Amino acid sequence: MRLTVIIVNYRVKYLLEQTLRSVEQAMQGMAGEVIVVDNLSGDDSIAFSRERHPQVTYIENQENVGFARANNQAIMQARGEFTLILNPDTIITPRCLTEGIEWMQTHPKCGAIGARMMDANGVFLPESKRAFPTPWVSFCKIFGLSKLFPRSPLFAKYHLRYLSDTEPQCIDILSGAYMLCRTSVLQQLGGFDEDFFMYGEDIDLSYRIVKAGYENWFLPTPMIHYKGESTHKDSMRYVRVFYDAMLIFYRKHFPRFNVIFYPIVKLGVIVRAGMAMAKRLFKRLLPVSHKPASERWPWVIISDHPQDVAHRAGINHYQDTIPSTGNCNVLVDDGCHTCAQIVDYIKAHADGNRLAFHIYADRHGIVISPKMA
Repeated sequence: MRLTVIIVNYRVKYLLEQTLRSVEQAMQGMAGEVIVVDNLSGDDSIAFSRERHPQVTYIENQENVGFARANNQAIMQARGEFTLILNPDTIITPRCLTEGIEWMQTHPKCGAIGARMMDANGVFLPESKRAFPTPWVSFCKIFGLSKLFPRSPLFAKYHLRYLSDTEPQCIDILSGAYMLCRTSVLQQLGGFDEDFFMYGEDIDLSYRIVKAGYENWFLPTPMIHYKGESTHKDSMRYVRVFYDAMLIFYRKHFPRFNVIFYPIVKLGVIVRAGMAMAKRLFKRLLPVSHKPASERWPWVIISDHPQDVAHRAGINHYQDTIPSTGNCNVLVDDGCHTCAQIVDYIKAHADGNRLAFHIYADRHGIVISPKMA
């Protein structure tokens, strides 16, 4: 068997089904298996997906055991030569698999590969390539130096923005949203460290892959990652959980820096939490419209039968071409476009955040949008 795809799901019913659809299309002609581990979503995610994708193996946990442990449940039974760790809010293409596997076959030292992730609007996600959070790299990240000097090899190592995102790069950290790994390496290392409940486990695994004598590579193959749009990075919970994960990483891999690093991280948490509170307060004071873009901006429908899509999606007025100026919603019909065509279309037409892309799931008659993540 060539490939095992592992997806951990938690309350993203329609996005999971869309991800499974993209995986099915990407794996056509390839011997493989797909395993979905559900962390007690409490909805009908699994029943919904099982009806439409009965060939998938489903593991239904009776509690939320976290990202690391849920993945490990599947990793230890993976039968593919390669294993893809994939988020349930992603859209991949056949190239994501074929190019990654081909790269590993021609680069025997490569232990894992990441892809060029884009958000729902086609904007490149810097998490696609990162450096290990050494004390200096972490200091620059926590206190904003990496944002002030985003292209500096000295200050901006965390997201490696000074490296091209259109060429292959040997990097340190891969995102847990998409990690194509050698199954033998994953199982040899015992999978993810279950001390990490959420955040940080991909950093730790990437670090251990390199320590084991392998390399991590970034390939510029495009894919969509809604990147857990529901993960509000201005929230107090995110700040606390993210930096707690950094402390676990340091206690494990850099114990000699604990005395110095621990108070720095704690100070960083206080600073970031204060900034998050101030930002939320500022937003409340500003007299801005709270209506989502889907209600404020005009619609463009990309379909062979736009009138029918508009009727089923409840859109009264629409265009069939993207205007050269102004904001608008772009709805791409997956009934007449493959997942690969949708990814390529979004990448080709991305224009910052001027265009908000959505996908019309023809088989369900609903609009898939980032707010679902």
